[in-house]
Amino acid sequence: METPEELRVLLPQLKLDELLEELQARIDAARGTRDRVHSLLGAVLAVGRELNLEQALHSIVEAAATLVDAAYAALGVIGPDGNTLSAFHTVGVTTQQIAEIGSLPEGHGILGELIRHPEPLRLEKISQHPASYGFPDHHPPMNSFLGVPIRVRDQVFGNLYLTEKRGGAQFDEEDESVLSTLAVAAGVAIDNARLYEESRLRERWLRANVEITHRLMSGGDPAEALDLIAERAREISGSALAAVAMPLEGSGSLSVEIAVGVDAEAHRGLVLPLHDTLMGLAFSAAAPVGSDHVGHDERVSPEPPRFEGLGPAVAVPIGTGEGGVRGVVLLAREVGRPVYTPKETETLLGFAAQAAIAMELAERRQDAQRIAVLQDRDRIARDLHDLAIQRLFATGMTLQSAGRFIEHPVASERVLRAVDDLDETIKIIRSAIFGLRAREGGGGTGLRVRVVHVAGQGAAVLGFAPSVRMEGLLDTDVPPDIADHVVAVLSEALTNIARHAHADRADVALTTDGREVRLKVSDNGVGIPADGRRSGLRNMAERAEQLGGRLELATHDNAGTTLEWHAPLPVG
Repeated sequence: METPEELRVLLPQLKLDELLEELQARIDAARGTRDRVHSLLGAVLAVGRELNLEQALHSIVEAAATLVDAAYAALGVIGPDGNTLSAFHTVGVTTQQIAEIGSLPEGHGILGELIRHPEPLRLEKISQHPASYGFPDHHPPMNSFLGVPIRVRDQVFGNLYLTEKRGGAQFDEEDESVLSTLAVAAGVAIDNARLYEESRLRERWLRANVEITHRLMSGGDPAEALDLIAERAREISGSALAAVAMPLEGSGSLSVEIAVGVDAEAHRGLVLPLHDTLMGLAFSAAAPVGSDHVGHDERVSPEPPRFEGLGPAVAVPIGTGEGGVRGVVLLAREVGRPVYTPKETETLLGFAAQAAIAMELAERRQDAQRIAVLQDRDRIARDLHDLAIQRLFATGMTLQSAGRFIEHPVASERVLRAVDDLDETIKIIRSAIFGLRAREGGGGTGLRVRVVHVAGQGAAVLGFAPSVRMEGLLDTDVPPDIADHVVAVLSEALTNIARHAHADRADVALTTDGREVRLKVSDNGVGIPADGRRSGLRNMAERAEQLGGRLELATHDNAGTTLEWHAPLPVG
C-alpha cells in the first residue's frame, strides 16, 4: 500500500498520461481531418479536370464513394420531366449484378424522395423510411444511406446516393458535409463539361453548314447537298436514321429523296401526304414535330414497315414559314435512346434553316447566271436581227437589181441563185434568233406529279390509297412520250386491281437508273382468273413492245399479283 508521499508523486503522473492521451487523440483527429480535407481537395481537382460529361459523372461517383468510405455509390441524372431518372451511374455493383437486377432505377422510393425534396438525406436503415418499398430481386442488401442533390446553376441536375458505409458504421454529419462540398464542386464540373460539349457540338454543326454551303455554291448537284444534310445531321445528333423529303410541286405531297442509316432503302422514294405524317405536319406547320416512339406513333403509317427498332424521332422543316419551307429532315434514334431535347431540336432547326439559306443562295446564283446567259442571247439575237439580216437583205436587193442588167444567161442564173441562197440564209438566221429568244417555260407537269395524281384518282375506285415509291431522275431522264405510256399503264393497272383483284392493299414503285424506266404494281388480291379478260394486259404489253421493252406478270393463288413494266430510255 502506497504511502501518502508516494500517492502525491503518482497523481501528477496519471494526470499527465491522461493529458498526453487526449493530446494524441486530438492530434490523430487533426491528422484525420487534414487527410480528409486533402482527399476532398484531390477529389475536387480530379473531378474538375474532366471535360467529357460521361467521364466527369463517373469520376464524381468514384470520388464520393472514396470520401465517405461507402461500398455502393450512384449518381442519378434527373430527366427532362423533372420526376424520373434518365441516367444512372454506379460504383460497387458489378456488370453481372446489374444484368440480373434488370432495368435501371427510374426514381421511385428513396431515390424519388430526393427528387421530390432536393435536400441532404441521411438514414440509419433504408427500410425504415416511409418512402421505401424494398429492392428488386438480385439486388445487394443495403441499410445505411446518405444522399445529396447536385445543383448546376440553381437547377437540380441529379442526386448522389451512397449506401453501406464500410465497417458497419453509420454516415455522420461530417460525411454529409464532405459529400455536400463534393456536390458543389461536381455541379461546377458538370456545368463546365456541358458547356464544353455544347461548344464542340456547335462547332460541328457550323462546320457541317460550311461544308453544305460550299457544296451548293460551287455548283454541286443539289441531290448531293441533300445527302450531305442527312448524313451530317445523323452523325452529329447521334441518330440511327436520317431522311430528307422534298415537296412534289402541285401534288400536295412530299417525296423522300434521301435516306441514310437504318432501313434507309425502305424510306427512299416514299410519297407522303402533308397530313397525318410527322414529315408532312412539320412541313405544313413550318415547325418541329417530335415523337417519343416512332414505331408506335399513329401519325406514322404502318406500311411499308420502316421504323423497326427505332424509338425517339423528330421532323424539322428545312427553312421557315417566312422564307418558305423547302423540305423536311427526319431523325430517329434506336429504342431506349433519349428523346430529342428542346435544345437539340432548336439546334437542328437552326442547322436546317442555314441549309435552306444556302440552297436559296445557290438558286439565286444559278438564276443570276441564267439571266446573264439569256441577256447575252438577247444581245446576240438583236445584233443578228439589226445588223446581219439587214445587211444580207440589202445585199440580196442589190444583187436582184443588178441581175436585170446582166445579159449573159449563165451569169444571170448564178446571181438569182445567190439571191435565193441569201433568202434561205436569212430564214436560217431568223430561226436561230427565235431559238435564242425562246424561254425555258414551265409548261407541262413532271412524271412524278402525274403518277401521284393517278394514284390519288385510283384511291377513289380502289377504296384505299395505294402506297407510292419513286426513285431516280424521273422528270429529267424519262422523255414525255415514254412518260405518257408510264401514266397510261399505271392507270390501267390500278383499274384492273379495283375491278378484279378484291385487294385491300396496292403498292406502286416507279424507278429509273437513266437507262431504263421500271414500273412495278403489286396487290394482295385473288390473282388473275384463268378465264378473265386480257385486253388491258395486252394493251400494256403492246406499249412496252413499241418502246423496245417488256411486260412481266407474276400471280399466285390467293397471294396477289405483281406486274412489272420496263422500257429502255434513249441514250444521250
